Amino acid sequence: MAEKQWKRLDVLKRLVRDELSTSQAAKVLQLSGRQMRRLLRDYVLEGELCVVHGNRGRSPANRTPDETRALVVELLKGKYVGFNDTHFTEKLSDEGIELGRATVRRFARDAGVAAARPRRSKRYRSRREREAKAGTMLLWDGSRHDWLEGRGPMLCLMGAIDDATGELMPGAHFLEQESAAGYLRVLEAVVSEKGIPRKLYMDMHGSLKRNDEHWTLEEELDGKQRPTQVGRALEELDIEAIFALSPQAKGRVERMWGTLQDRLVSELRLAKVATVDEANAKLQEYRPEFNRRFAHAARESQTGWRPIQRGFDVAEACSFRYEATVGNDNVVTLSNLKLQIPRPANGRSYAKARVQVHQLLNGTWRVKYQGQRIAELVLAGRGAEIHARRQHKHGKSTRAFKEAVRTFESPAGPRARRKAGSRAVPTRPFNHMTSKQKQQNAKLSKERRAQRPASW
Repeated sequence: MAEKQWKRLDVLKRLVRDELSTSQAAKVLQLSGRQMRRLLRDYVLEGELCVVHGNRGRSPANRTPDETRALVVELLKGKYVGFNDTHFTEKLSDEGIELGRATVRRFARDAGVAAARPRRSKRYRSRREREAKAGTMLLWDGSRHDWLEGRGPMLCLMGAIDDATGELMPGAHFLEQESAAGYLRVLEAVVSEKGIPRKLYMDMHGSLKRNDEHWTLEEELDGKQRPTQVGRALEELDIEAIFALSPQAKGRVERMWGTLQDRLVSELRLAKVATVDEANAKLQEYRPEFNRRFAHAARESQTGWRPIQRGFDVAEACSFRYEATVGNDNVVTLSNLKLQIPRPANGRSYAKARVQVHQLLNGTWRVKYQGQRIAELVLAGRGAEIHARRQHKHGKSTRAFKEAVRTFESPAGPRARRKAGSRAVPTRPFNHMTSKQKQQNAKLSKERRAQRPASW
């Protein structure tokens, strides 16, 4: 018996022995006189058992049957192995079993099934306020993970999430590696279906931001590096790119990956998915269910999406773009690929002309001259592969660049001319210098570069 029950029994025994009056006993037990008299009557008739609750030893009326409990444990260890408690509870509803999450969790722990995702103690972090309007800012990223759990290759899931609503955007798909083509596919799908977002939050992956220290002479004159293929598409769509300095800075998309690595992996296992095409099909089927479960309304009903202007070619804006010079045979050579320009109706030749070359995400090649399309080709073999291609530089400078170099004046002043007949001071190659001389020259070169004007 509990301490409260022992106390009641002791008071009742004293009451029977006339050591206490009824009013005194009621005051000690904090009961009314009527309740005290009823308790004394039960003690006389039943003895010490009167202080024990009547439901003790009985099964609760709302107890889950043992057959249902055994079926839940069997499903958790078999068909739905690896599902977390909340996800498994939702799947039990599809099986016709209505139970609460706490009940399912208790059944799982009693059966020795550990939590699918062990939780760690939370640390204090400052939370960034969500955007007020849908479409104001998206967060996108790629997650390389064993999505198929050994049934297929390692895959990377690429996608975007709306910061205001938490909605998984269209265009999410699986591919082998995080790449520029994957980001452009997501961008094209989002712009085509939703509109143009105002900002994109991302990490500093090499396909999103130039991370190299190489500057061409043209880039030094412009004062900035040429963007990547994805960066060029964002500039054309007038989307502001925000680069995160840590995974925690873009925590919302990272949490989405954690949820998908739990729930989507379980869904792929349940459907026995083993290939990339099957995984993409299952992802498109699961995306509406994910948004129904986790997306929510924005604080403001007005949208932040910008509409697409009439006549704007989204597929061309989200394509790989290059500049090249047409050969004498009207062939554009790009990364060892030959693009033959067909003979136009007026019979003119495009030899030596500078053209723009686009590779769309469906594999089609387009060649444009002064904004007009002059060729559209579909290549086989390596030409059908969709990825960024390296352009070979031949050291040719434009007329504007040559003029800028000719008129450039060094901040250190003009170089003094050597007098006629004087002997030049012999110089040695850089690799013949001592270590101290190399350090001094490197320091001097750095100081001179710092003195260059902004136009350089």
